[in-house]
Parts: sequence; C-alpha cells; structure tokens
Amino acid sequence: MSHLPLNRAAWNRLAEIRSQFTKVATDEECRAPLKTLDSRGWLPASVEGKQVLCLASGGGWQSILYASAGAQVTVVDLSNKMLQLDEQEARRRGLQVRILETSMDDLSALRESQFDIVHQPVSTCYVPDVEAVYREVSRVMRPGGLYISQHKTPTSLQITNRDQQNTYVIGLEYYQQGPLPKGDDRSYREEGATEYLHRWEQLTGGLCRQGFVIEDLREPVRADPSAPVGHFRHRGRYVAPYVRIKARRVEHPAHGESPAAIWVP
Repeated sequence: MSHLPLNRAAWNRLAEIRSQFTKVATDEECRAPLKTLDSRGWLPASVEGKQVLCLASGGGWQSILYASAGAQVTVVDLSNKMLQLDEQEARRRGLQVRILETSMDDLSALRESQFDIVHQPVSTCYVPDVEAVYREVSRVMRPGGLYISQHKTPTSLQITNRDQQNTYVIGLEYYQQGPLPKGDDRSYREEGATEYLHRWEQLTGGLCRQGFVIEDLREPVRADPSAPVGHFRHRGRYVAPYVRIKARRVEHPAHGESPAAIWVP
C-alpha cells in the first residue's frame, strides 16, 4: 500500500482525536502572530500582502497566524481532516485562506515563482524523497524568497529501543532504504504513519542543489533534566530530534533567472 493513503489516514485520525498537532491558533497568539511564529527573528518585520505557502501545515495554526498578520495564505496538506480545521478557523475569524489538498512533493496545482515565503513544519519524514519536495518548493518560490523548514534528524529516526541500562540504541542503519520499520521507541514517531529517514546530505545538500542558500540552522531543544526515563524529553537529552533550517531561494540555472531578479525582503 502506498505511503500516501496510509499517512492521510494516520493524520486524519490525529485530527479526529484532536491531538497536540491540531491545536488551532488562540486569540492571544493571533494578537502577535509573527512573534508566535518566529521566536528566532527569521521572518521580515511585516508579511502584509506577502504570498505565503504553509506547506504540509494543516491544523488551523500556522495558516491562521500568517493570515492574521496580513499575508495572502495558501495551506497545503495531504489530510482533508487537518485542512478542515484551517477552513473552519479561517471562516470563524473572517480570514481568507486558500486550501489545497495534495502531497507536499506534488505542487503542480500551484504556478511557478508565486510565493515570497514557504513555511513547513516537521513533515518531510513522510515522503521517500526529500529533494522532490525541495524541487517543488524551488519551482513555486520567487527568487529571494524565504524557505523555513523543520525536519526529524536522521539519528533520532535511527533509535529503535533502550537496552537494560536504559541507553538509547541506534538500531537502524544510516543508509536505511525504504520505509522505517516499527520499533519499540515511538517517542518521535506518529502512530500508523509511514516514515522515511533522510540523511544530512539529502536534508542540507538537497536544498543547495535545488537553488537555495542556507542562512541559518538550529536544533530546537527538547531536553529536560527532570524528565523520567522513557519520556520524550529524557530522550531529547541525548539526541536532538529536530533540525530547523532557514534557506533563501537564489538564482537556479534550471530556471534561467538573473541575479537582478532576486527579491530581498
């Protein structure tokens, strides 16, 4: 069975049970939407009128915040149930949000050089080829545009269990091919979803090969010294589960743009 229907079903279930990933933007968050979205200072001071793509980002949070900040927002997700939350919340707040149900590696419904900002939460682990996602993002993004993405680190996905000494075991090969097998450690895995490991050369080198320059890279801290053994924040003391990347779309030979066309926020 293809990973697409499996992952759609997995995220539809998460939406139906209102998991932690389906908490819509609050009134307080919407009063300072850019501060909520961007604790690192990566976004421009204003996104008023900017074309923003919230990629693989259904759930009624990110799209609502960008729309509250005055951006023209398109939200893409594979899960129709997650997108319903965006649609419902936008209607409730009187906001305009375009909804598109598709896979993150197939943006054929969107035109070239359309977006100033693409913002993508953790999601590339659900497709086998991360560079296919980058290729599509590169195509729909304007030169000089900002691409913010977050990914599961390969080492985190290699952990399968804890041994008798409560040491976290890297049980999967780095050059893992195909979907990840199930393991005892599910700290940073979603139930029922099909996931793939992407190596660093794919996560970062793939960005560069598709016409992006990496401007910053952060590892969000998920560690807590007081967390009990087995808790995801205990595991976070030993392995960084996520990486967050700020990249800029520059001239790409395949698109034939000149440096003079680059937009600077």
